[in-house]
Amino acid sequence: MVQNSQPKTLTPNQDFSQPFPDHTQLPESDGTFVKNFQEHPQTLLLTDSIGSVLQQLHPDGQYIIGQDCGIYWRETDPPETGAEAPDWFYIPDVPPKLDGQIRRSYVLRREYIPPLIAIELASRDGSEERDKTSLAQLATVNSQTKDKKKGQRPGKFWVYERVMRIPYYAIFVIKDNELEVYNLVNGFYQKMSPNERGHYPIAPLKVELGKWSGSYQNQTQIWLRWWDSEGNLLLTGQERAEKAEAEVVRLRALLKERGIDPDTVL
Repeated sequence: MVQNSQPKTLTPNQDFSQPFPDHTQLPESDGTFVKNFQEHPQTLLLTDSIGSVLQQLHPDGQYIIGQDCGIYWRETDPPETGAEAPDWFYIPDVPPKLDGQIRRSYVLRREYIPPLIAIELASRDGSEERDKTSLAQLATVNSQTKDKKKGQRPGKFWVYERVMRIPYYAIFVIKDNELEVYNLVNGFYQKMSPNERGHYPIAPLKVELGKWSGSYQNQTQIWLRWWDSEGNLLLTGQERAEKAEAEVVRLRALLKERGIDPDTVL
């Protein structure tokens, strides 16, 4: 159920000497619905297939993947209006738990390390995900209107680019199967061009992000997938198991052709 509380920014005379609330003191949800039925399997697919890459990059396990989890970047009342919740994001070099507790959110003002990449799955035309409205522009709008419900949250694009400074930002417009990826260069996002494979290199991860047509769970459609830097599709756990099983079947057939009992070898 969507909450009806009217957001308001903290006033200048409030006491900022108190520490910013931690993840246990902040809401883990703003009460909104998941935007579409593709979002859940899509985020699972992204997470499952990139796991082996992240394990190699972080043998100590110091990283987190978030799916619709809040990233708090400013202090507001109510608190959730000072957060964004990317549909999928990865943050390197931070512990998966804090003081032994499962994270309820990520407080950027306490941990300072931004996501390396954030992915938004747009249900409409992507205008919300491309919104560059700044806090200064909101202040102007609010000063000119009596309807304080308008323009209370800055644009998602502006927050990721100018405040969180997320190096890679991807927008996938589901209804049109359109993917656009931005790279932060000198403090501003530049729209990337795909490589010869139609993929977008995410250099720090040595992977590429692109579109893939196929079946996952019970849906056949266009999905976002990862490839390695040589263009090899990163497989899910189930795909790896199926590939290994197919290889065993192939080897057994080959041995039988040569008159060898596979049960004595394999």
